[in-house]
Amino acid sequence: MNNKIYGNIHSIESCGTVDGPGIRFVVFVQGCPLRCQYCHNPDSWSYDENQKMSVDEILAQYEGVKEFCSGGITVTGGEPLVQIDFVTELFKEARSRGVHTALDTSGLLFNPDNTAKIDELLKYTSLVLLDIKHIDEKEHIKLTGHSNKRILEFARYLSDKKIPMWVRHVVVPTITYNPKYLAQLGEFLATLNNITGLDVLPYHDMAIPKYENLGIEYPLKGIPPLTKEQAIDARNIIFKAYQEAKKGVN
Repeated sequence: MNNKIYGNIHSIESCGTVDGPGIRFVVFVQGCPLRCQYCHNPDSWSYDENQKMSVDEILAQYEGVKEFCSGGITVTGGEPLVQIDFVTELFKEARSRGVHTALDTSGLLFNPDNTAKIDELLKYTSLVLLDIKHIDEKEHIKLTGHSNKRILEFARYLSDKKIPMWVRHVVVPTITYNPKYLAQLGEFLATLNNITGLDVLPYHDMAIPKYENLGIEYPLKGIPPLTKEQAIDARNIIFKAYQEAKKGVN
């Protein structure tokens, strides 16, 4: 094992319940190219060095709590693909120990013309949690500062490679809580053959104090959190469009 590869780590959470199946050991890496308006970890955007940790050090922490984190290890961020070599080494060693690995990524850094590194990482990835921020490209640019083209290409690539995938979608009033866009998302998901789960994540504004502490203006001030009823409605719209599109495919 190469224990000389270090990750730039934002934080580690034991007993995470919303980052993949089961109770999980969650590693948050530092650095992200996206600027999602609803981001609840703006302190993870910077590429400046935060906390350097080796694969050995992280797995030693995991070993200390693995009885409570039976689901496995999730790497999130920030954006894990920013540190793909480190995540690959971490997942390789984790899988050698029989540990389930989940990659929580936007897929923005996927390059279909150079897949060698992502293919190596996927060899040791049990599950991809793919964050689709917005299905419409123009609206995606408004929401995150970037196109969604590479993200959707990555979703198709994972489908072609038969890599199990959960799709995660944050539903925000006035932005993604829109029947048109939710239906389009369902129709897109119907073109894929590797989806094992869908997380409809209600927007919340609990990160406002973080923005204030960092001196950053909160972009969605005044937009109310999504209600439980609205989240159920959004999921139903996505699922109905998905089912109808699947019938058309079959």
